[in-house]
Amino acid sequence: MSDLKYWLALNFVPDIGPVSAGRLLAAFGSPENIFQMSVRELRQVEDIGENRARNIAAFNQWQKVQKEIEKAEKNNVHLITRNDKSYPEILKRIHGAPAVLYVRGGLKDSDKYAIAMVGSRTSTNYGMQTAEKMSYKLSASGLTVVSGMARGIDSVSHKSALKAGGRTIAVLGSGIDVPYPPENRKLVDEIASSGAVISEFPFGTLPNRENFPRRNRIISALSLGVIVVEAALDSGSLITVAYALEQGREVFAVPGNITSKNSKGTNDLIKKGAKLVESAEEVLEELRPLIKGILKEDKICAEKSLPVMSDDEKALYNYLGSEPKHVDSIIRDINMPTSKALSILLSLELKGVVRQSQGKNFSLN
Repeated sequence: MSDLKYWLALNFVPDIGPVSAGRLLAAFGSPENIFQMSVRELRQVEDIGENRARNIAAFNQWQKVQKEIEKAEKNNVHLITRNDKSYPEILKRIHGAPAVLYVRGGLKDSDKYAIAMVGSRTSTNYGMQTAEKMSYKLSASGLTVVSGMARGIDSVSHKSALKAGGRTIAVLGSGIDVPYPPENRKLVDEIASSGAVISEFPFGTLPNRENFPRRNRIISALSLGVIVVEAALDSGSLITVAYALEQGREVFAVPGNITSKNSKGTNDLIKKGAKLVESAEEVLEELRPLIKGILKEDKICAEKSLPVMSDDEKALYNYLGSEPKHVDSIIRDINMPTSKALSILLSLELKGVVRQSQGKNFSLN
């Protein structure tokens, strides 16, 4: 506990981020040693300087540190330091690894076989369906799905991994007690019950804009590769990609509609050499040398055989695709009475082969 106290204190010192903390640890061996050093000794460390050295030497918020430990115990949050055996080895190796991780749920050794899924917060139906299918398949295959809990692609990726009965890790850009967006509070609880929710920020930290690039480096660091499903040219997902490349991770991009702004970023990544993928199977094949032996191939459900369908149901089924189509377009294109078309669509929905999205749009499941 005394060791933990110094790790947390290092996290609380003003203007000492993960990179500076790493340099101090390299110089002095442990957080406790850092707080025993004089300003002159601290100043000798690269990029510490006079102000940072004085902030460390003058640190006196030990009561705040103790309250942080007590709050973690009360809320069943694990505080994992960089010298802890349960600290992810794959994360420890990056430049500027967090000094302390706040964890709800639990991290497992198998989480080293992880894939990150990121994308637009304002995703299209195409992006949401693609992320849903890919995340489900990857999770069912034995990979841990890592994402950032944001609206859109992140949220659907977490939900699909849970639906597949697999593991997922959510990395927050806020304190672990400040779920963001707030409507994902229930999702946070669900992930913590079977996977892990993690943050490097102290309790109470608000989801400030500058926190999210720091979060993104952890998302990529925890993963063997990053899949970008949808992203505009100015998307934060591209920050995750930059970190992934810096960390030597694989980068995969799902191609999108050339007229959609949400696909400009992904299509540009493909132009620059990212691996174009259209299915989870392609990702699994690319990563196979790294994940051989852990895939749950024997447990993956075979593709569901199609249910028995009437001729009219087959005609409508063969007409539909993965892109949602409005009921008016369907009726016009297949030249079928409205009441009959709606009856068949309902039957196909009940059989699980067609889905209805908002605004009476239909697509294959």
